[in-house]
Amino acid sequence: MTPDMLAARPSDTTRPASAEGWSREDLANDLRRLGLADGDIVLVHSSLKSLGYVEGGAATIVAALRDAIGKRGTIVVPAQTAGNCHPSRWNVTVGRAVPRWSWRRIAEEMADNPFNPTATASVNMGRVAEVVRTSPGATRSDHPQTSFAALGPAAAKITDGHAVECHLGENSPLARLVELQAKILLLGVGYAVCTAFHLAEYRVRNPPRRAYECVVDTGAGGKWFQYQDVDFRRQRLRPARRGA
Repeated sequence: MTPDMLAARPSDTTRPASAEGWSREDLANDLRRLGLADGDIVLVHSSLKSLGYVEGGAATIVAALRDAIGKRGTIVVPAQTAGNCHPSRWNVTVGRAVPRWSWRRIAEEMADNPFNPTATASVNMGRVAEVVRTSPGATRSDHPQTSFAALGPAAAKITDGHAVECHLGENSPLARLVELQAKILLLGVGYAVCTAFHLAEYRVRNPPRRAYECVVDTGAGGKWFQYQDVDFRRQRLRPARRGA
């Protein structure tokens, strides 16, 4: 079982519905035409700048999503903090290398400011994701690198129990989304940013694994924690060839 994929390409959404830009009503109507319905659970990946001018910005998009799925629906967004790793890997995780001589100092500073699900902002997830994360009533999973935020009746069920040793597998919100037959909305972005594909990397036989480390909050301060999980850089799922 896999979630339904709904994709609004940038070329479909760069021209505003009116001279004033996209309104909440415009967006809600288009989201319904795209396939969202009352009571849906939807994982949203989005790019605000790809949509052109939206009246009210990211808050309007979230409001339109809530209009489309109603009070019984739940919005889920990635709220990741990839930079919560050893500074030696920042060139991979956040695209910014730092000199070796600074690694120890940075690591110590990170331990003084551990991940907090309530207060720590997501990184490079977009403004729509941040509006969802900071909305009253939203919940967020506890993973210090690959958390998800959710808003709606199913939020707690989706975000609870996100194990530190499981970025995006069976003990993550992705597995809960599949169980709940969620939909996936790619709003102005392509399939390359869709986190749901990572769940398949856990479900193949004997996926490659590697060591990870991040800062966790022990309740008495931050502490560096090491664990093993799937190596996403080695485990590459490619689409089957035509005719295969």
